[in-house]
Amino acid sequence: MKHDISDILNDWAFRPDDVTVRLVDGADGTPKIQLRLDLGLLQMNVDGRPDGRRIHGHFSWLDYHQHQQLKHDDANPDAAPYLLEPEDCVELMREGVQYYHRYLSFWHLEMFELCARDTERNLRLFRFVREHARQDRDRLQFDQWRPYVTMMHARAVAAPLIQLEQWNAAMGAVDAGIRGIERFLSDYNQEAQAERVGELLFLQRLRHEIAERAGIATEEERKALADPITRLRDELAEAVGEERYEEAARLRDEIGKLEEPPPPAL
Repeated sequence: MKHDISDILNDWAFRPDDVTVRLVDGADGTPKIQLRLDLGLLQMNVDGRPDGRRIHGHFSWLDYHQHQQLKHDDANPDAAPYLLEPEDCVELMREGVQYYHRYLSFWHLEMFELCARDTERNLRLFRFVREHARQDRDRLQFDQWRPYVTMMHARAVAAPLIQLEQWNAAMGAVDAGIRGIERFLSDYNQEAQAERVGELLFLQRLRHEIAERAGIATEEERKALADPITRLRDELAEAVGEERYEEAARLRDEIGKLEEPPPPAL
């Protein structure tokens, strides 16, 4: 058996500024997602847990703990609630990262329904941990991802609707994402920070762009569409013209974060 994967890597260049992903036929006859990394690749199943494992007869750690929670509640209706220990949360986080890699791959392959499926799954994961984690720090470790995954889910639902020019349905999907991020801010009493949340600003711009394409954008929406990216681009042009290159680099980073908000650090 040949274990060296150098031939595969040499024939498939890694692109550091892009997500390099492809769909291949697996040796078991099922399709596989391959995500190219700097020093290798990840291979994931399209369905079920990305690594193909089953956990105590369940599709995932999340499914297993949801089943255990229902058993606990049925057997102990008046007892303390089912709790996730820190070691449980470690397994759930590791599993959630697998789904993150896969839904990001689905997005770049334009497999939007599957991206929506996996983002919805991780949103259920965050909700389950919020409700059952013993320690607050575990809740926060998961929930910091909620705005990003909410944004990606809204994009995945809206994208095929935009392609079909179903403007109202697309705006409805984006509005649901906006409300989800606003709930996140409300949960942590951070409503005042809304203008600094890149995921929220991205969805607001996307909604305005859909309204513009549908021909139903108001003047207020047109102004909102131009701001704040247009303002930042004007500042960037001015900084480059005056050779303030450090400031220009900072502005490019800000524009990039608004145009494509990055996920929280793993």
